[in-house]
Amino acid sequence: MGLCLSGSDVRGGKQAVGGAQLRPTSAADHTNVSGQNDAVDFFFKSRGLQALFTQIELSLSASKLRDLDIASKSDPMAVVYAKKRDGRLEEIGRTEVIMNNLNPAWIGKISIAFQFEIVQPLVFRVYDVDTKYHNIPVKMLKLEDQDFLGEASCVLSEIVTKQNRTLTLKLHNNYGLRVSRNFGTLSVHAEETVASKSAVEIAFRCSHLQNVDLFSKSDPFLRISRIVESGNSVPIYKTEVINNNLNPIWRPITLSMQQFVSKKSVGDLEKLHQERTGATFMLPSTQRGHDKVLKSQLFVEKFVEKEQYSFLDYISSGFELNFMVAVDFTASNGNPRNPNSLHYIDPSGRLNSYQQAITEIGEVIQFYDSDRRFPAWGFGGKTFDGTVSHCFNLNGRAGGFEVDGVEGIMAAYASALNNVALAGPTLFGQVINTAARIAGQSLSYDRSKYFVLLIITDGVLTDLQETKDALVRASDLPLSILIVGVGGADFTQMEILDADNGRRLESSTDRVATRDIVQFVPMREVHSGQISVVQALLEELPGQFLTYMRCRDIKPLNVQMAQTCA
Repeated sequence: MGLCLSGSDVRGGKQAVGGAQLRPTSAADHTNVSGQNDAVDFFFKSRGLQALFTQIELSLSASKLRDLDIASKSDPMAVVYAKKRDGRLEEIGRTEVIMNNLNPAWIGKISIAFQFEIVQPLVFRVYDVDTKYHNIPVKMLKLEDQDFLGEASCVLSEIVTKQNRTLTLKLHNNYGLRVSRNFGTLSVHAEETVASKSAVEIAFRCSHLQNVDLFSKSDPFLRISRIVESGNSVPIYKTEVINNNLNPIWRPITLSMQQFVSKKSVGDLEKLHQERTGATFMLPSTQRGHDKVLKSQLFVEKFVEKEQYSFLDYISSGFELNFMVAVDFTASNGNPRNPNSLHYIDPSGRLNSYQQAITEIGEVIQFYDSDRRFPAWGFGGKTFDGTVSHCFNLNGRAGGFEVDGVEGIMAAYASALNNVALAGPTLFGQVINTAARIAGQSLSYDRSKYFVLLIITDGVLTDLQETKDALVRASDLPLSILIVGVGGADFTQMEILDADNGRRLESSTDRVATRDIVQFVPMREVHSGQISVVQALLEELPGQFLTYMRCRDIKPLNVQMAQTCA
């Protein structure tokens, strides 16, 4: 097993400069690939797989359980369920049975995939296993034959956001009634099933690449793949595109142990760095032994081993995601009193697209925000004083833009529809600059906050270049921007802002964005059943968060404290 690096020209998507294959002698094959990277995402999604999750293990313990046995104490076992949207419970796993113990600490772990972009309700039930069933494997036990000791429930996010990743819940009866009777408590601890946090930071450059463009030079990028024992390759990273350059120098990248699996996999890269030599690219041929040797060479300018922390490492140490919302009040939405309006509030309770986006995104992110006070703005509306504003407080107050919880956003939105006249045009610049100012100010007093701005809009941008300028400036800040497009407008501009084509945004002064901070999804694709708005918007957020923290060498709070005390 080893690594294979291939170079491509972005315009034609063709293999333009060949591949440099690096093969160490041997290593164990693992197939898990992690990391927020489009090469990885494409590999999994093209096969109908979802790779954007973190595998964690739950450890369970209980205290002061009820004693239902006469001659001895209860023999408890815990069962964990995932609660589906329709209320159905799906069993995830069971612990072992611990004999004669009212304060059990089970050894068996419950494995579950944590997905940041989904609310994952869990139900825990504890049973006293009858003595006559003790020789039967726990998976074969019929739960209706066992005595019920208590039940508890929570959302998986509530566990992983605790500083020690441990949540203690009060057990109650299985009718949901929390009567005065003491059923004891259940403690749940979460740990990532990651063998190592080892990583390497590598900087690549190439020389004398082939030119495959007619009127300019190639626009190269590197795709890095891991060679498994079968000889096949699994992509693990793709660099940014460098325009019009046959001797590109790419930004440093970080590969985790999960991606390269073994130090042996990157051993040849380390050797290239130490010896200051280059690896020659080959252009593969369909005929064995006829590969073309190119003049192009790959060099490793930097190779540094480091420790890489995960999204959960930061969140569980006290880092927070602070949610912000901006709603489009331009006239193209239609009169809110008209049932055809995108802002129509249905008396039956059916949510419009704005309400749906606020609710679904807010319900996920609120678990990562301790005070749950969210800034909420509107733009493109004629406000209380009769002037058109492109960033006004949704709650109508001059002195404060924060509201309490998702319910507060919904109430402020409904109230604003009665007090703000729809106007225009559609401008994002002021809202983005306001959010960026809040994110920037936080750096002076708290570097453990990361901000997430949700913009919901129905229209085509009037200030595209101003928006690009604002986004390029904001790319240096702890901020991500989620954009939901509602209605049937042409959202081509939003796709440009999303920069999922590998080209980072450029400002009017030719400054390139430090990183991609935008994710866009049109609501019409959600309504057609093609995608989930929550998953589509939030799947890139952990990666954007980590890119910011790692680029600035910001470590989890517990690591910072340990280094300070050392």
